[in-house]
Amino acid sequence: MTAARVEHLVTSGTFSLDGGTWDVDNNVWIVGDDTEVLVVDAAHDADAIAGAVGGRRVVAIVCTHAHDDHVDAAPALADRTGAPVLLHPDDLPLWRMTHPERSPDGELADGQVLTVAGTELTVLHTPGHAPGAVCLYAPDLGTVFTGDTLFKGGPGATGRSFSDFPTIVASVRDRLLTLPAGTVVRTGHGDPTTVGDEAPHLDEWIARGH
Repeated sequence: MTAARVEHLVTSGTFSLDGGTWDVDNNVWIVGDDTEVLVVDAAHDADAIAGAVGGRRVVAIVCTHAHDDHVDAAPALADRTGAPVLLHPDDLPLWRMTHPERSPDGELADGQVLTVAGTELTVLHTPGHAPGAVCLYAPDLGTVFTGDTLFKGGPGATGRSFSDFPTIVASVRDRLLTLPAGTVVRTGHGDPTTVGDEAPHLDEWIARGH
């Protein structure tokens, strides 16, 4: 079997919440091999994601959280690929704002292990940016997919509905900064970073209420 690898796609669209709409570029992560893959965050463009997947089997479409820019293409991609859409149940209220007529196909739970191409990804429940936000830790790949929980330069935004700054700080401190320092942080938007690069700045984030 070919070793699992990480592929990256950027899609563009909008994010809407609390009456505002913003243009955004989203990172879509495809983890797998030449036979099967797992998609992290089906953002904006099901055709582009399906094109990147090609003829490979999609074992799951994992939503790191249910803000519309991270899930807007999930049902369409599921319909095209037959893959289940997985979401932490605490984010169902946000999901229903975007997809009121369709539910996710399965739930994510803290500690759950997803396997693709012989590689395990462990679900870490990391609320704060959203109640059901999760990260996916793949130790064999030396990486963690953090959605909008941790970015290069600090934790995700907490200024809108369903979010909370002390909660995201606790999630980042207790669940992410405890990972090995060399772990590559693959984010929902923007450039990657590492746990070791972000860990020294925790007190600064808290002080400025980032």
